[in-house]
Amino acid sequence: MGISKKTKDSLKLKRTLGLFEATMYGVGIIIGAGIYTLIGEGTCIAGNAVWISFVIGAIVAAFTGLAYCELSSMMPKEAAEYNYSKKAFNRKVAFIVGWVMLIAMIVAASTVSIGFARYFADVLVKFGIVEQSQMANLSAAYWILIPVAILAILIFSLINYWGMKESSNINIVATLIETGGLVLIIVIGIFLFNPARDLAFSPMGFYGIMSGAALMFFAFIGFEDVANIAEETKDARRIVPRALLLSIAISTIIYILVAIVAVSYLGWEQMCANPTSLSLMLGNAFGPSAGFLMDIIALVSISNTILVSLIVASRMIYGISRDACLPKVFCRINPKTLTPHIAVFAVMLISIAFVMIGDIALIAKLTTASIFVAYIFVNLSLIALRYKSPGIERKFKAPLNIGKLPLVGVLGLATSAVLLFYTDTLVLVLEAVLIVLGFAIYTLFVRKN
Repeated sequence: MGISKKTKDSLKLKRTLGLFEATMYGVGIIIGAGIYTLIGEGTCIAGNAVWISFVIGAIVAAFTGLAYCELSSMMPKEAAEYNYSKKAFNRKVAFIVGWVMLIAMIVAASTVSIGFARYFADVLVKFGIVEQSQMANLSAAYWILIPVAILAILIFSLINYWGMKESSNINIVATLIETGGLVLIIVIGIFLFNPARDLAFSPMGFYGIMSGAALMFFAFIGFEDVANIAEETKDARRIVPRALLLSIAISTIIYILVAIVAVSYLGWEQMCANPTSLSLMLGNAFGPSAGFLMDIIALVSISNTILVSLIVASRMIYGISRDACLPKVFCRINPKTLTPHIAVFAVMLISIAFVMIGDIALIAKLTTASIFVAYIFVNLSLIALRYKSPGIERKFKAPLNIGKLPLVGVLGLATSAVLLFYTDTLVLVLEAVLIVLGFAIYTLFVRKN
């Protein structure tokens, strides 16, 4: 028997996530996002001092993370950035912020799917299925990497469609595996540590460290996504802020230690020349089988990030469309899986389109630029709502305040703006184009309610 339209319209997302599951979502997407796929790219910019870039990234994440904690305790809703900006400013600003954040999450899924393809290709080379010379040839590598990246997006989009509880269970297992792999790197790296290595050296000096921080901040993307699954979290006003802080703290400690031991053993030049440098580290130390093990762990880790990025992007489209700022079709919920299935498959198609760009560094920088823009408005929202809506209940209140002014919001705003300044000019131009496109969509298509 069919389901009536009224019943379909009344369907809601299912609250299934507790503190452990929400924290695992945060840790899972943060860790897989950058340490496995971009640490080599980061050393090309920041040299041995890439660990300092991670420290700077962690500070920026902490400031903005505290802003998210307070805002999520006030408004535990999907499409978090959209809802914060709408409450603080207006619907048009909210749409642009939500649009920018949505693009960031979709491009993040595309970025790490290419990272997945790189590690997969490394496995094929180790098994002799693909020649190393093919991977050195850019055109040949493109036709190997892109199909694998697209296939990864297709598979994890189907898991996203399957259901939140099922996705959460897969996420927990994958997060434990990926975290275990990095802990293994840290433990082994302690015994391989080279005290003669200058860990403060950057071939581009201070600018290199800051530019490295702008890129490596991609590795911290994900903590804010805990706020975007609020409507599927039990007691979200209490659990979401705690999960946010735990995600940032756990990931920061792991990142800094991994970066220090890796550059100490390999040196920045060798890491820069090898996109799968963590596998190279274990392979050099213990032979090809150890490097192969790290490839498998990296594939699990990156798979997890793809999955969570796709989940969050689809929930953002769901949340924005529910407020009539995108076509209502995107907020339809499948009665069997209780997932926003139209939004899920829309995100899948757009992610595949970005994969076709093929340049992992470029699309990673585009992701971080979008994130910085969104963070600026999230921190502005925190500041504005302290004055505009002081009476709203806050289960969590950010520390360091001068009267009503939250210094955390000011520092989060300033640090996000500084890292945005250190982003490549081409990326800033592309970001501006995306924002203009967002304005055009709002002007032409958004219903005026």
